[in-house]
Order: sequence, then structure tokens, then C-alpha cells
Amino acid sequence: MKVLVSDNLGEVGIRMFEDEEGLSVDVKTGLSSEELESIIAEYHALVIRSATKVTEALLDKAKQLKVIGRAGIGLDNVDIPAATKRGIIVMNTPGGNVVTTAEHTIALMLSLTRNIPSGTMTMKDGLWEKKKLQGREIYNKVLGIIGFGKIGSIVADRARGLRMQVMVHDPIVTPEQIEKAGFESVSLDELYRKADYITVHVPKLKSTTGLLDKAAFAKMKDGVMVINCARGGIVDEADLYDAITSGKLAGAALDVFEQEPPEASPLFELERVVCTPHLGASTREAQTNVAVAVAGQIIDCLKNGTVVNAVNMPSVTGDLLKKMGPLLSLGEKMGCLQAQLICGPIEEVVIEYMGDFQDLDMTPVSTAFMKGLMAPMVKDDVNFVNAKVLAQEMGIKITESASAESEDYINLVSVHVRSTEMTSTVSGTIFGKQDPRIVKIDKFRLEMVPRGHMVLINNIDRPGSIGEIGTALGNNDINIGRMQVGQEEYGDRNIIFIQTDTRISDEVMNTIQDLGSVKTAISLEF
Repeated sequence: MKVLVSDNLGEVGIRMFEDEEGLSVDVKTGLSSEELESIIAEYHALVIRSATKVTEALLDKAKQLKVIGRAGIGLDNVDIPAATKRGIIVMNTPGGNVVTTAEHTIALMLSLTRNIPSGTMTMKDGLWEKKKLQGREIYNKVLGIIGFGKIGSIVADRARGLRMQVMVHDPIVTPEQIEKAGFESVSLDELYRKADYITVHVPKLKSTTGLLDKAAFAKMKDGVMVINCARGGIVDEADLYDAITSGKLAGAALDVFEQEPPEASPLFELERVVCTPHLGASTREAQTNVAVAVAGQIIDCLKNGTVVNAVNMPSVTGDLLKKMGPLLSLGEKMGCLQAQLICGPIEEVVIEYMGDFQDLDMTPVSTAFMKGLMAPMVKDDVNFVNAKVLAQEMGIKITESASAESEDYINLVSVHVRSTEMTSTVSGTIFGKQDPRIVKIDKFRLEMVPRGHMVLINNIDRPGSIGEIGTALGNNDINIGRMQVGQEEYGDRNIIFIQTDTRISDEVMNTIQDLGSVKTAISLEF
């Protein structure tokens, strides 16, 4: 398999790819979009940073691409929905540069507060502007942190060490979690009203673009300073300029910009603005960390199927994969069976987990079921990344529930599929530690091993009926490898699953269908 590195990556990461048996790596940086599109078809993995733009046009040509790995956190340069629809895993390395970025935030705050860049430039110009460049202490000042993720929480810890008062706003992290870490949780308006410094540590989303704008600045106390080491565009640059020139803000420190590299900006003309060229993650340690992380993740994904730090599918680590492997297999087999049982367009899927699943996140199992269900229905390749997306595009409603109670089994997975014509229910479990079993189909109980060539027969439960079926198969030189019979809980019918060494032809299926006791006969493949 081939890996393309299209942005600068630490040498240690390149060596990891080179040393891995079965993989080859090409390093081609600075390519134009046309050049990248012309070669992407031959690669199975793409390693990027912020320069490469992964567009839908590029993905259309990436016929073999399985995974995109970002050496860093931000993925606003990747069309994630387009990648997901094509079944391409998109992963980042969120832990590799968090300390570095947090430290840069503190460095910018101190530089801005003590006029360090201006002091440096004026001294080099032969000036001694000691009075003009008087700063202020950060001791006991209020730092407002917007976003209490990996980076924001480290900034809070470092600021506490500088004896600042720290208040935090995060719409996702609970106030209890913030307070447990030793910080004050506040509303956004309260943070604006009280903070002497405000720093943002949120991803760039539709909801966060322009978060700090004219309206936000108006709510802030006079003389506040703003720091942005997150993503360009979260702070509205035009409104920021107006807020500084009007005297509302005492200054700003920016490491990121709406356009990178930025064109000439009026912000650069202001003494009270400190700028760096997106250096938040630019340390030797951070570059080594993210290079090692992204190379390790991609190697493990390509060779072992392990998914870590994916943004468009559940992460399944090697250890978790060992635990969940049988359940994933069960889910996919149940989906494959339902796809062959159901008639008519599917409208709803209800997945129920009953019993002791040892606190496992069952989301990957639900995805495995949808993969098995969707594969025969769509022309696109279906995998663990795009199965649910394709289902949603088809208007299929997916519901999941869990219960600690299971009457007959330690754990049981039941899936109800409703179409415009019918409803089908299939239940399954794991026998021992490894063996998936289908244990119920609608009202019929059985113990079916979903494997190979099979035929499902719905027939009248009367003496000699099974013998007739066996004779019909024998007369056509078809050997029965395994047979399971499921009886209706209350009624006179049963279902028979017969596993055969070879696929049963349509002609033989018609022969079975014509038997007097047989109501329906369906050929199945697993």
C-alpha cells in the first residue's frame, strides 16, 4: 500500500513509513491542486497538515484512498462530508501539539502585556522608549477562556500558576467538570463583562466563525486584550481593528488569520497588535509528536484496521477491537441477513442492546449492522465510515437503545427493520467468546451460524417435511453442511436454515418451492 505525504512532516514520521513492511511512502510537498489530483488515484493514505486542500474534486479521483491523516488538530481544509460519503476515514492527532499551542497562548499574552515586540523593534532602531512602553502585571487579572478542551484546559492550568483568576465558558463541557478542575464556569456574557484577557480555544465551525465580533466586543470591559491561537475567522478581523482603534480593546495577539498567509491587513499597522505566522504548533517537540502520532495511526489503520482519533467514525483501538470483534461480526451478519429478508424501501431501523455489554460503546456495532444492511442496496462501496451517512441520505431513521435486562442470554442484540411493505426482527448473540449466532427471526427461535451458502425455508411443521427437502437437495447433488430448525413460538410452522457446500441454483430453489410443505424459500449468502 502507498502513502502520500503532501505537506511538511517530521522526519521521524517519514522513517516510520519507510521502515514498515508492506508500505511505501512518497513525499511530495507544495503540489498544486491539479498536480495532486493527477497522482492521488494511486495512493491508499494521504498525510497532510494545513496547506493541502482536500476537496471533493480531489476525493473524486482518490479511488483507492482509505484514510486521510492530519498531523495536527484542525481539519477545516478537509471536506469531511465528501470523504465520509466515499468511505474515507479522516483522522487527526489532537494530543500532539496541545502543550505547545497552550504555551504559545501564554507567550503571546505576556508579549502583548509587556510590549516585548515593540520594545525589541524600537531598541534595534536606536530608541529607548521606556515610559511609552510601560506595561501591566497579569497577577490577579481575570483570564476568560472560551473552550475548555485539551488546549483550553492547559492554558487555564498555566494561568493559574501565574496567579491569574481564571473563568471558563464552554457550551459542551459541564460546569461540574470545569469546577472540578478548579476553575469558575460562567456564561459567555459574564466572561465578556469581567475578563481582562480573553483567549479562544474552540474549533472553527459555522457557530464559531465570527464569534468575537462587533457585538461581542461591545459587551467586553474597556481595556480588554484578546488572544487567538485557535483558528483564523473566529475573531472578526475588521471588527477587531475597529475595537482597537476606538480604544475599546487595549490590544490583541493573533497567531491565526482569516486568510493564511494573510494579505496586507490594517491590523499590522497597529502597535497594540502582536502577530505570529501560525506558530502555535511550531516547536521541535510538537512536530515530532504529531509526526509520530499520525504515522502510527495510519500504519495501524492500514495494516490492522485500528481507528484512532477519527472525526467521521467511532474510534476502535486494537484492544477494543479484540473485545468487540465478535460483536462487530455479529452486527454485520445480522445486517446482511436483514437485507436479504426485507422487502420494499426501508424506512426505519431500531437497534436494541439488552444485557451485559461491560460498558462498551456499542456505536461501532450499530455501524457494522448498517454496513451489512446497506451493502446490497447501494452502488457505492459501503464501509464503517459511510454506512450511516448513506442510510440517512436514503431517509432511513436509525434509533438505538440499551437495557441491562435480557431474559434468556447474557447479552442480546435485536434489530427491527421496517419497510414500506413489512417489518422484520432479527436477534443475535455471541456463543462462548467468539461465535456469532442468530437466535431469533421474527417469532421463530433457532441457533443459526450465519456463514457461507444458505437457504431459508418457511414450511408447515409436519412429519416428513424435512425429509422431502433433504431428498430434493440430494437428488441435485447438493450436500448439506449444517441444518438448523426454528419453531414458531405459537403455531404450526417452522423455519429451516440449511448451509450447503455450494450455492443452490435457481432451478433447485424452484424445486424446493414446489414442495407441498414449503411456504417460502429464500437463498442467502454470507
